[in-house]
Amino acid sequence: MSLLFALAALSLLPGAAFHTDTSVLATGAAAIAAWLLAFGARERLARRKQH
Repeated sequence: MSLLFALAALSLLPGAAFHTDTSVLATGAAAIAAWLLAFGARERLARRKQH
């Protein structure tokens, strides 16, 4: 069921991105990239502390 929701979201998001302003899209993409980088760094630090 979660796969169905993921596929539905992936089909809706590009259409929504097409209708937004480029600066809004770039800001959102930068915010998502920053969050992913912070999450990856946090997980890497947590793994190093375990070993």
